[in-house]
Amino acid sequence: MNHDVPGSIAAVDLGSNSFHMIVADTRSGHLKVVDRMREMVRLAAGLGPDNRLKDDAITRAVECLHRFGERLRDFDTDSVRVVGTNTLRKARNGQDFRARAEAALGYPIDVIAGREEARLIYLGVSHGLEDESDLRLVIDIGGGSTELILGRHFDPLTMESLHMGCVGMSAAHFADGEITAGRMQTAELRARQELEPIEASYRQQGWQSVIGASGTNLAIRDVIVGNGWSKDGITKASLEELRDVLIDAGHIDKVDLSGLSDERRPVFPGGVAILLGIFHTFGIDHMRVSASALREGLLYDLLGRIQHEDVREQSVDSLIDRYGIDRAQGHRVFVTAKGLWSQIGEPWEIESGAMERILRWASALHEIGSAIAHSQYHKHGSYLLAHLDMPGFSRGEQRQLAVMVRGHRRKFPLEQFETLPEPPRKRLQLLCILLRLSVVLHRRRSETPLPAIGIKVAEDKVRLDFPTQWLAEHQLTTADLEQEIIYLKAAGYKLKIA
Repeated sequence: MNHDVPGSIAAVDLGSNSFHMIVADTRSGHLKVVDRMREMVRLAAGLGPDNRLKDDAITRAVECLHRFGERLRDFDTDSVRVVGTNTLRKARNGQDFRARAEAALGYPIDVIAGREEARLIYLGVSHGLEDESDLRLVIDIGGGSTELILGRHFDPLTMESLHMGCVGMSAAHFADGEITAGRMQTAELRARQELEPIEASYRQQGWQSVIGASGTNLAIRDVIVGNGWSKDGITKASLEELRDVLIDAGHIDKVDLSGLSDERRPVFPGGVAILLGIFHTFGIDHMRVSASALREGLLYDLLGRIQHEDVREQSVDSLIDRYGIDRAQGHRVFVTAKGLWSQIGEPWEIESGAMERILRWASALHEIGSAIAHSQYHKHGSYLLAHLDMPGFSRGEQRQLAVMVRGHRRKFPLEQFETLPEPPRKRLQLLCILLRLSVVLHRRRSETPLPAIGIKVAEDKVRLDFPTQWLAEHQLTTADLEQEIIYLKAAGYKLKIA
């Protein structure tokens, strides 16, 4: 184990139904879980028809995160990873919620895309099982979404995140608690409709084993085993037996099943209907259930970042190869931009770590849009980076990259930066200015090193100092810098070159 790895790391999963926190000790050379906390927050139930989180749901969530924050108070920021999933992806007031939630918890919250959630789920499940070298179908039914992943070893091969979860399905078909054969059939049909677009491709690839993960599958497994319908996991026959018992009860309050907790009860019928739809769609006869899922995946992903095995770096490398980006040019741009950055002091001092990574990735990918067209390639690149699947990246990180690439040439897009949250917004604007200047200085794509260039920044003023006669000897670069003066002036910045 690298000596730089902290003694303890933690992951927090802000799920649509419940919030989870897991703490692990790393000092033995591997992850050893030492603490868990879980609270049924029902965030998805607090999402109104207008896709805005209601005040009572926000209050429940913030109070929970205050308690989680007390446990994590002594952890370094780099030792904690916090992610939000489907409900926070949908919430129109999600940014306001995150501000309150981060203040309560004490750590930043990343909202992750559905396929990134699927990747992390598979990572957690695969570390919790023996490596049998078989092709696995992993199924995770959450409160607001359902993830299905085909993978082998520790590698997810095909990932999908579908817009159905136990909270939404229960609210749509069993809101009053009544359970009938017709309602259960309708809910299962709705699940099968969601699965229809991926059915053929998944069946074509095939799998040797099926593994369920997270709360819904664990709850169904506990009920089925607790009532003697199966000795090992969930079988198709036992799942259908459970469905019939629910229908016979007629109402969720009349269901008397060993293993069914009161807090799980309101969303249980919807989860059963989704799993029935999955079993029938894919012809599944048996499914094992794993205790490891998203939060465990977060721990292993965080450990990888700490040990310089960051999957985000692999994603950037993959995009460079896929879109034929000039690696040498990206490196030249980054080295110059970082050299300028290193000279800047207060009040613009930028902490290392997150900001340096954004600058490096933006430098590496700033020409990605050229794969579509050279004209307006900064806009094409921004669109790609905002919408591509980039394993390891949160939606916020992708948005930051997209805005940096959008702003690296031509008009400085202040309106794009306004879409980013504070506090990083202002610092990202300065990083983008450094990126712009570096791109201009390397426009010739020459391997000849640049001279020592000084920079001073004060409020909205930026001054570049070149060696005597260098500007006179490089008139094309000087003309480009003079055009940059005009672009930045329109954005409220004063650039001076001397």
